[in-house]
Amino acid sequence: MHHMSPRRRVLVLAICCMSLLIVSLDNTVLNVALPSMRRDLHASVSGMQWTIDAYTLVLASLLMLAGSTADRIGRRKVFAAGLVLFTAGSVLCSLAPTLEWLIAFRMIQAVGGSMLNPVAMSIITNTFTDPKERARAIGVWGAVVGISMAAGPLIGGLLVDSVGWRSIFWVNLPVGLVALALTLRYIPESRSDRPRRPDPVGQLLVMALLGTVTYAIIEAPEAGWTSAQTLGCGAAAVAALVGLLVYEPRRAEPLIDPRFFRSVPFSGATVLAVSAFAALSGFLFLNTLYLQDVRGLSALDAGLYMLPMAAFAFLCAPVSGRLVAARGPRLPLLVAGVTMGASGLLFAVFSAESSTSLTFAGYVLFGIGFGLVNAPITNTAVSGMPRAQAGVAAAVASTSRQTGGALGVAVIGAVLAAGTAGGGDFAAATRPAWWIITACGLLVLVVGAATTGPWADATARRTARELEPSLAPSATAAAPPLA
Repeated sequence: MHHMSPRRRVLVLAICCMSLLIVSLDNTVLNVALPSMRRDLHASVSGMQWTIDAYTLVLASLLMLAGSTADRIGRRKVFAAGLVLFTAGSVLCSLAPTLEWLIAFRMIQAVGGSMLNPVAMSIITNTFTDPKERARAIGVWGAVVGISMAAGPLIGGLLVDSVGWRSIFWVNLPVGLVALALTLRYIPESRSDRPRRPDPVGQLLVMALLGTVTYAIIEAPEAGWTSAQTLGCGAAAVAALVGLLVYEPRRAEPLIDPRFFRSVPFSGATVLAVSAFAALSGFLFLNTLYLQDVRGLSALDAGLYMLPMAAFAFLCAPVSGRLVAARGPRLPLLVAGVTMGASGLLFAVFSAESSTSLTFAGYVLFGIGFGLVNAPITNTAVSGMPRAQAGVAAAVASTSRQTGGALGVAVIGAVLAAGTAGGGDFAAATRPAWWIITACGLLVLVVGAATTGPWADATARRTARELEPSLAPSATAAAPPLA
């Protein structure tokens, strides 16, 4: 890998960023299209939740598997296969005749998506071997997430208003094909010296846990919280969790090493990722439906309306990365917790949606908080881990983000569905949802404060010694901010 020319390295980074762009755009673009898809496919709130969550859940379930498979059979191979699947899935989505087919095709897309992000991250880590260059490359990678956040609602709004919602899936076709051609031409094949053995049982248990929890929450308003279906899903989720806790510690190379969680910063990062991304996905879901269904804005106007949030998220992300590098994750986490919580409060207590200036204040606050929270999550997950484990630790953080996103849409959609059932008022129905978003913000604040002190650092060092007694932990293990 060392002999690559600087130009070719930049090209490899660009190819990896293209894959990240289509995967992250896909989620934000889709949000703006929800109301018109809902009308077109005659879908309920839970139907809309599934178009987002079918994708997020499959992605969350397969990220770690895709990463370890790529280490074993070759990163370029898996990456190229991911591009093919994702692009094909996008074309199928654009042709979906019914809601059920759309959800099925979204799952195909997600299988492809799971092969892109973690694999691109290991390609970048192996291409940029110099720590300074690697940090810069990872900074560029992180900025792409910000760009997709900012551009998603706008691109989505433009396409939905001019061509219709199906066109949001066409965007992936040219980007996917160009990325595929460049991958086959320029990205060298690489494998891990010590790939991890597959853990099919652990993999199935993780999928069962995430799937049953989400299914129970999304379908409960319709089926009833005490129905056999909801309670059955709950029981299955508990069984899967117990299975993981009993089975994984006994394996030589578990999918998720339970010992990781003895490190307070690592456990904290998992909680932070889930709560921050639950707040984000719930926030986007509520606002999209509100701006278009209640305010009656067009998809493009709704996208423009949310621009203050996206712009501040985009501006604060690199600032956060620099703060973490210079002073550690504590400050960005505390500020993020306060601003996200304050944003939720504006809507929960002061009905911010009834006044344009308050709405924008809420959007700006949320954008600042979300922009600051992302870099410290990966940094806290990876810091203190032995370098050999950094990839797995980053993949767990990435999985936690997707899981948070799925749960946010599930919980907030369920609250909304329950509140609007029987023709309830939308604004009143969203009150409890805004309180949940406020609580997520406060959780970021509390967990951020608790997991970034000297005591927390000591637990991280102790865990690193347990994991690899022969190696001193590298506190500076390159923290890949996986999207």
